[in-house]
Amino acid sequence: MSLRLLTSAAILAMTAGAASADYTLTILHTNDFHSRFEPISKYDGPCSAEDAAADDCFGGSARLVTAVTEARARDENAILVDGGDQFQGSLFYTYYKGKMAAEFMNKLGYDAMTVGNHEFDDGPEVLAGFMEAVSFPVLMSNADVSGEKALAGKLMKSTIIEKNGEKLGLIGLTPQDTDELSSPGKNIVFTDPVDAVQAEVDKLTAEGVTKIIVLSHSGYAVDKKVAAGTTGVDVIVGGHTNTYLSNTDEKAEGPYPTMVNGTAIVSAYAYGKFLGELKVVFDDAGVVKEASGEPLIMNGEVVQDQPTVERIAELAKPLEEIRNKIVAESADQIDGSRDLCRSAECPMGNLIADAMLDRVKAQGVQIAIQNGGGVRASIDGGQVTMGEVLTVLPFQNTLSTFQAKGSTVLAALENGVSQVEEGGGRFPQVAGIKFAFDPTKPAGERISDVMVAEGDAFVPLDPEKVYGLVSNNYVRTGGDGYKVFDTESSNAYDFGPDLADVTAEYLAKSNGYTPYVDGRITRK
Repeated sequence: MSLRLLTSAAILAMTAGAASADYTLTILHTNDFHSRFEPISKYDGPCSAEDAAADDCFGGSARLVTAVTEARARDENAILVDGGDQFQGSLFYTYYKGKMAAEFMNKLGYDAMTVGNHEFDDGPEVLAGFMEAVSFPVLMSNADVSGEKALAGKLMKSTIIEKNGEKLGLIGLTPQDTDELSSPGKNIVFTDPVDAVQAEVDKLTAEGVTKIIVLSHSGYAVDKKVAAGTTGVDVIVGGHTNTYLSNTDEKAEGPYPTMVNGTAIVSAYAYGKFLGELKVVFDDAGVVKEASGEPLIMNGEVVQDQPTVERIAELAKPLEEIRNKIVAESADQIDGSRDLCRSAECPMGNLIADAMLDRVKAQGVQIAIQNGGGVRASIDGGQVTMGEVLTVLPFQNTLSTFQAKGSTVLAALENGVSQVEEGGGRFPQVAGIKFAFDPTKPAGERISDVMVAEGDAFVPLDPEKVYGLVSNNYVRTGGDGYKVFDTESSNAYDFGPDLADVTAEYLAKSNGYTPYVDGRITRK
């Protein structure tokens, strides 16, 4: 065989090999971290000294540093991304806003994140400051920010990064109802997620990108809808609904990954309790051939990175006096778990609603309504500290009093149960009122048997009667879909005391609090 023929054969062999070459990428991911820089308990609240001594704590940035370092050692071709809601959830955010999140995300070496609804809790300006401080792109495709000067020209819909010689297209997604869930202001217009993602996919593929990952803070149900309704999306890294996907835990909401229309959907619960690790094999055309993995639990077996522990301790010093103040004793755990408080009467919801009503009942207020999504953690039995109360109620919401007709109250309750099957944060925790709901009926027709406390008895809600109500300022001004309170209430005062202070003071005067439920909310 001539040298020329040999060379041609070799070239053909190499070309054939290149045409069928696979590309393997590991996607490390987090979502809904909510400022849990320190380890958490099994109830997602602060890790007590007793829990720590029993090695019964999870998560924390120091464990994530170790876990990410080890994962990158296993596979150098790895990226680290986040599904949104780094902001809000602990006293660290209350004190530092986005600065601490930026510092530790930079330390961990994130490649990108999407905007979660809580990234807007303190307005676009705080988000813009965070974006300036981080060393990676922050993305959001389904919104027009051109009218918001703090973000216009800065917040991209998508981006392209290169990893091991391959281009990866990353697209951000946030809840379409962020204007109801947070405080983005009136200059941002949120749009349909399916249309927004497809538009960015088309743009990226036109630029020759064949491997596309959506960072979605829109919830598991929306992620499946986006996967089904688009073409060209390879992976969706989820967030927002704190969804736990797993192939080994029967309590998981679905498999890891969940495959829809050829798209691999993953999510790793919340609060840094897990680090998602998905290995994806693409063929030469960018089609997913294989996707496998499992969220890695950040338990005591993951050694905490000591420099990170020391830095967090340093940042915690200004908070110690506040968080360590003992305000009460509780006879048992006060359950404020997400799943319970967004679907049924829960002990923490009763405590908060009772505290609100107790504070203003002398003003003629009869009914208290607290959104279940505003309840962010449980509290262990025993001593209750102010830090624990602030973890449950971190949003610095104020008490709001107002008046509304019974028909408005009914409409508000219908809104509250309208998303119960999706785990919507609008679910109403109440005091001074009882109701039943039937989730099998259409939204808007689910509420029945509404009774209001009058003296020592409960009487039927009168649609024409004007009642005194108390809620938090977020709900009263239309948050979580409670627009009727914004448009159909009167004599509103939204500048009462902080809800966390009200709850702490109510606990303090209880002389030993015993958590309870009493049937004020029933499911038919």
